[in-house]
Amino acid sequence: MTTERAQAVVVENVEKRFGTTPALRGVSFTVDRAELFGFIGPDGAGKTTLFRILTTLMIPDSGRARVLGADVVAGLWSLRPRIGYMPGRFSLYPDLTVAENLRFFASVFGTTIERERAQIAPIYSQLEPFAARRAAALSGGMKQKLALCCALVHRPEILLLDEPTTGVDAVSRREFWDLLGQLKTSGMTIVVSTPYMDEANRCDRVALIQRGRLLAIDTPEDIARSFDRPLFAIHAGQDGSDAGRPFQGRPGAERYRALLALRESPHTHAVYPFGETLHYADARRDLAPERIGAEVAAFLASRGFADARVEPTPPTVEDSFIARMGAPDAERAA
Repeated sequence: MTTERAQAVVVENVEKRFGTTPALRGVSFTVDRAELFGFIGPDGAGKTTLFRILTTLMIPDSGRARVLGADVVAGLWSLRPRIGYMPGRFSLYPDLTVAENLRFFASVFGTTIERERAQIAPIYSQLEPFAARRAAALSGGMKQKLALCCALVHRPEILLLDEPTTGVDAVSRREFWDLLGQLKTSGMTIVVSTPYMDEANRCDRVALIQRGRLLAIDTPEDIARSFDRPLFAIHAGQDGSDAGRPFQGRPGAERYRALLALRESPHTHAVYPFGETLHYADARRDLAPERIGAEVAAFLASRGFADARVEPTPPTVEDSFIARMGAPDAERAA
């Protein structure tokens, strides 16, 4: 098997502009067959534009993209039946029932729900009790499961999901990713985009994308390990009145005060909110973490945070992404 045949997606130096605004700038990557590949980035990063090119809905200005061995421009008619696509915005018919939507999409590809029941069974088993309910009346999580079911009903060879869990509650997000894990186990290639950094860990590999550029492509573990500075999680009480309890009372105000104080430290490389803490990266790479932590705690104490706790913390994909977003183009190239 040749290298390209072993790869489900091959993208080479793809560019796309809308007027004078660049949406994709020199994007190149590959996705292996049976891989769960994720694009991680904020709104406006270029994820949807890239997915529309890969699904033959948009033509790149330059560069080359092949999906399942077919060029997305020259081979679009042969390629479309082989692709399952779930756009970011719910795009099914809200006035049709669950069963009617699914039956319609099956008929478009010349099949039936009954014929494809084995393919869609893990998802359809959750939808079947609501088969007579209009799609508009479904919860956010059930709408996404219906959309996934419609994208799978014709047995595609590759599944492209553009921000499938945006706006969905945490439990439904987890259930949805569990379903993707089952599909991957069956051998399906899945390409998914998301703005949620925590979902990166569910992927085999991820690409960090920002302003139309790829900042990195690697496993989630290796991207997290690429963070190359001392990193600390900081908890701060209110002027000593809340010892041991992070950000009590008005947590947002206290956290913001601590953030502003740390920005004035001469050794701060970066500091930003991270859940209920602040993540602090020190500019000095050659000092022991214990010494850095003690100095940061002393600095905070001098600014009114007498009970601040400064603890070393392992970097995450999000930490690496934030670091790469702030780096010069030459340093953050993929």
